[in-house]
Amino acid sequence: MPSRRYTVILADRSSGLVRRFTLSVRPALTVFVVLAALPILMVIGAKWKAQYAIDQLRTANSALEVENASYRTATGELTSQLQSLEGVIDDLGARATLDPAAAHAIQKLPAAVRQRATGGPAAASMLSSVLSTSLTSPEDTFGVLRDLLQGLENRLNFMRHDVEQREALANATPSIWPTHGGLTGFFGGRSDPFTGEPGYHQGIDISTEKGQPVYATADGVVESAAYSGDYGNLVVVKHAFGLATRFGHLSAFNVTPGQNVKRGDIIGSVGSTGRSTGAHLHYEILVNDRLINPLQLLTQPATR
Repeated sequence: MPSRRYTVILADRSSGLVRRFTLSVRPALTVFVVLAALPILMVIGAKWKAQYAIDQLRTANSALEVENASYRTATGELTSQLQSLEGVIDDLGARATLDPAAAHAIQKLPAAVRQRATGGPAAASMLSSVLSTSLTSPEDTFGVLRDLLQGLENRLNFMRHDVEQREALANATPSIWPTHGGLTGFFGGRSDPFTGEPGYHQGIDISTEKGQPVYATADGVVESAAYSGDYGNLVVVKHAFGLATRFGHLSAFNVTPGQNVKRGDIIGSVGSTGRSTGAHLHYEILVNDRLINPLQLLTQPATR
């Protein structure tokens, strides 16, 4: 069906000029609809664009929340590790006041850490001093903290192992007198008390009354506690680092083989069993199965 057509006549009364315009309904209606719909389409487009921007911001915000949570977790872990390391440093500092070995080990630590261990002005906060450094991003901060923690952990583990080894050696070294009494026999060459002929004395003799307690002179494990020829009743204690001690002529045992003992524990009683001329303790120290003069190590009296 053909579209209807309308003619619009415009006349100018002053000049008598007449103009005619012929319009088709369908094209005119189409133009009108397009012009009317254009603002609506613009509004819809602007709304879609705004919604897209909001979605992008929400996505970015979610990513930031995840990243911030990760940073908070990492910060908590690093802070916890720093606090743990600071505790180790404080422990080393406390040991340094009593143990020269720990004091020597602390001297190998970085200056700021050493000042914390010794209670210096840098002791306030290792973490704040690190974070005050000019860093450009959180990744830089965590990188510096991780490097610091790794370096400190490696050094502290080495220092702690060194201190523990020194402490273990000190605990295993015979250093107290094994009983109370007078020194009557020395290490080395001497006349045999039975024959008067030249002989070699493998330890020292400490004369005292029968039944006096005999003390372990260092931490160790009882290797044997039994009668052994000229030694009579003999206790042998094995210590770490190849050290061992022997206690001869005992009248009684207070320990059994395999028993752990600490320096100062009573292991037996003074007697005169075996090849002996009277109540006394025969005491020997061995290093890697070689006898040494006990007087080189006996620096302290028995404490119990």
